[in-house]
Amino acid sequence: MQPRVFESQHPLVKHKIDLLRRQDTEPKKFRELVRELAMLLTYEATQDLSLSPSVVNTGLGIANGQTLAEKIGLVPILRAGLGMVEGIWEMIPGAEVWHIGLYRDEKTLRPVSYYNKLPIDPTVQVVFVLDPMLATGGSATAAVEILKKWGARRIKYLGLLAAPEGIQRMTADHPDVDIHIAQIDSHLTPESQQENEPPHGFIVPGLGDAGDRQFGTG
Repeated sequence: MQPRVFESQHPLVKHKIDLLRRQDTEPKKFRELVRELAMLLTYEATQDLSLSPSVVNTGLGIANGQTLAEKIGLVPILRAGLGMVEGIWEMIPGAEVWHIGLYRDEKTLRPVSYYNKLPIDPTVQVVFVLDPMLATGGSATAAVEILKKWGARRIKYLGLLAAPEGIQRMTADHPDVDIHIAQIDSHLTPESQQENEPPHGFIVPGLGDAGDRQFGTG
């Protein structure tokens, strides 16, 4: 199966990513930008959703319309993915939200699972995995694996920034998952050799730690 990677070319997305990267963007503004970018990415990622015909009485006549035929599930990867939920909920207020907790071990760069509140059986037809940063790809691929074992049949990944290494990992492990990204960056930081060098596995040029910047903990 041919991997499908979509990097947004929308001018508003590019403009808001520029604002998001700036070091002087405070947490409140940062959260607003994450929410707005999530809305814009959702518009692009939902263009192939199925529709069902409907009939609406407008008071002036009968209109033939269409409604979403599939239930949508949002799975933010804790904690950074939480900031994307509100924006998507504004677009799809009926979406269900389930949480998966994963963190990256900074020594091994491998994902560690610590929280999973998925119901016993799938309740939705399409699942959006939400995580602002697709860096090494470890957490994202692990989340998708959890969802597939749960029984999810159609999964899309929505993120703000990605490194080529993360995209390569995701497409190799899960070529059936669409990847929607606001911006693909240059590379990941190499393994640090000096104490004052940035940690290994961060996106360059990136924007730092998306979770810390949203919650003011950095």
